[in-house]
Amino acid sequence: MKENRPALLVLEDGRAFRGRAWGAEGEACGEMVFNTSMSGYQEVLTDPSYAGQIVCMTYPLIGNYGVNAADAESARPWVEGFVVREASRLASNWRSEESLDSYLKRWNVPAVEHIDTRALVRHIRDKGAMRACVSSVDLDEASLLGKARASTPMENRELASAVTTPSAYEIPAAGEERFRVVCYDFGVKRNSLKELAALGCRVTVVPASTPAADVLAMRPDGVYLSNGPGDPASMTEVVSEIRDLVKGGVPTFGICFGHQLLGRAFGGETYKLRFGHRGGNQPVKDLASGRVEITSHNHGFAVSRESLPAEVEVTHVNLNDGCVEGMRHKSLPVISVQYHPEAAPGPHDAEHHFRRFVELMGEKAVVGRR
Repeated sequence: MKENRPALLVLEDGRAFRGRAWGAEGEACGEMVFNTSMSGYQEVLTDPSYAGQIVCMTYPLIGNYGVNAADAESARPWVEGFVVREASRLASNWRSEESLDSYLKRWNVPAVEHIDTRALVRHIRDKGAMRACVSSVDLDEASLLGKARASTPMENRELASAVTTPSAYEIPAAGEERFRVVCYDFGVKRNSLKELAALGCRVTVVPASTPAADVLAMRPDGVYLSNGPGDPASMTEVVSEIRDLVKGGVPTFGICFGHQLLGRAFGGETYKLRFGHRGGNQPVKDLASGRVEITSHNHGFAVSRESLPAEVEVTHVNLNDGCVEGMRHKSLPVISVQYHPEAAPGPHDAEHHFRRFVELMGEKAVVGRR
């Protein structure tokens, strides 16, 4: 890791932070957000839901256990840039295959350290997530401010087409095959597919633009709507296809972006959160049982509770801000959660939602045999 390369981060409201460059030489613009996870930085970097964003980690020391191929949630990092308080010079772990600095260089991700990340996060919490530019090649504040303000805002931005698979592929069930699931890839994480496979599901992953008729022709036992980046309001055609899918009575489970798309397919609206939920410590209440799950999140938009029709029940809410965290349709076999039950990284409190989906498919199969 080179020493003393200066770097500059400028937010679109003019707030600037000077620090030291690491990772790749260059610059990047994107929406400035923060993640509160204490570990799991490689999973964060490779989560496609972060496409179009510069991520600041709130935990002060990042990179201390290096990176390895097994922990990647997709084939490459998707963040535009990376911001930390201190980048570890040592990668001290028996599983480490590469330093984080080397990894970021290899994938051309610019990063900055030695800035006051607490001040940055407090600013975002006060003012809201906003566009920013980070650079090790242009250290002029006025110049970077202009680039940040000229960059594409997240509102109405469609990013699923940039991260989705170009063609369909299959993940076999681990052990006995019980169900066949079609997964719409809006930016799916590998651990979601592993969770489904572990429960006996053979998963066919299809591009985000796949017509509902093509999916129904596969005669799946269930449909999984994955996480992903961007504004759900930009996905008008996909929402129409999802509406056709759920009308067909196929058991459907949506998470994160998929949850938001289901909300719109039901006729609801979505809105942009002030600074979003990103990290592994979000408290969510199950309204039926009263139990609280500590959950992993990565989203900047939410479903408006007031806009949902009467046939859609809100099942989970966020205890920090009260936003909708789960839904179910009262007559169709459709469930969703706003958070990440695959928890990579994060706690495993919400893992049971995959079993809920499997039970839903099992109930449908029993009805179909009567």
